[in-house]
Amino acid sequence: MAVQNPQNPQKRYPWDQSPVPRTQLRLTHADRDAVADVLREAYSQGQLDDDEFGERLDQAMRAKVSSELVPLTEDLGVQVSPGGTGSTPSVSHQNGGRTQGEGKGSAGPTTDNPVEKVAAAAGHLSVFYMPFLTPLLLLIVSGDLSPYLRRQAMEALNFQLFCFIGAIVSGLLFWLVVPILALIGIAVGWFVMPIIATVASMMGRSWKYPLVYRIIKDD
Repeated sequence: MAVQNPQNPQKRYPWDQSPVPRTQLRLTHADRDAVADVLREAYSQGQLDDDEFGERLDQAMRAKVSSELVPLTEDLGVQVSPGGTGSTPSVSHQNGGRTQGEGKGSAGPTTDNPVEKVAAAAGHLSVFYMPFLTPLLLLIVSGDLSPYLRRQAMEALNFQLFCFIGAIVSGLLFWLVVPILALIGIAVGWFVMPIIATVASMMGRSWKYPLVYRIIKDD
């Protein structure tokens, strides 16, 4: 039997469309990770404070069935449709009554496709052998064929552009203390962050570089 809101008997959750009682399906790691990504994004945007974020994240990691995830994201304007059967969960955001799969606040697409994983990893690792050009080519080639590869190529390209421009500006202002510290931070991030991004890509997860201003954005 589908779970219904007693004040609105017609309201059905996205995973109530199947005749199988989906609220009783056991969650997968992918289901919990999808909600965790949404909560982290909401925390970074200021929708959740420290206590709320910690409590909801703990509940998400402890959840056993899909119905336990519903109250964790409802007030964030997010609908999470857990797969419950090992399939990749769907995350969508409500904006003015319209549902959109990606955009600001989105956890981003994930993938189980090994080709997409390797290509995305290559885009992040290109910082060591062919920066700028490799993620740009991946961004052009992916188009609408692979939302996951497009997002990761865009992240890699924005990260490399941000570090390059930041290094130039810091170098020009080398006589100040703050730019020197920024230059050191950029150098460390240039070598460390792409490795972390590569690992995330090989796992098929959506990676988002922290503290990066994104020059290139989705339409």
